[in-house]
Amino acid sequence: MRGQEDQQSRVFCELSALVFNLLRSPSIVPEPPARRSPAGAQITPAGFASLLLGISVALMLCGSVTFFIGFMLMPWVLGLVMVFYVAGVVSSLSVLGRSILCYATPRKDLPEWKLI
Repeated sequence: MRGQEDQQSRVFCELSALVFNLLRSPSIVPEPPARRSPAGAQITPAGFASLLLGISVALMLCGSVTFFIGFMLMPWVLGLVMVFYVAGVVSSLSVLGRSILCYATPRKDLPEWKLI
């Protein structure tokens, strides 16, 4: 299991390094055209298409794993929501019952108000 995680993290690191190298800003000091190497300066359309294909496949795999984890955790989340809902209903009923009982029983420590 640990080896698979290391391999996935290594692949993501290499992919992000490749994307950052392709998208980095050009150097501040322009170089003369004679000193530039044509192979390292530009990427071919086929290379760019395969780069985008690799990025999209990686995103689809990550999305599928995330969806699977969410799908497996959904019953637990729904169960926890139902527990909190039942606890809220019980709490509301106990507050309502307590207020009815307190209203129905006369209190002896308070003086009665007499209307004139």
